Amino acid sequence: QSAVLAIRNRMTIEDLAGQLFPYLTMVEGLKLCAQTFDKDVTQLSCCAG
Repeated sequence: QSAVLAIRNRMTIEDLAGQLFPYLTMVEGLKLCAQTFDKDVTQLSCCAG
């Protein structure tokens, strides 16, 4: 659902990465993926953004 809303609303990677999502959801994975576009992945937490 979140990916569809992001596409329909023409959200940028920065918009998507800046959203708050409940922990341990598919959406959290999508958020983490979005964050990897402009962050060093070695600096990201293994469990949260």
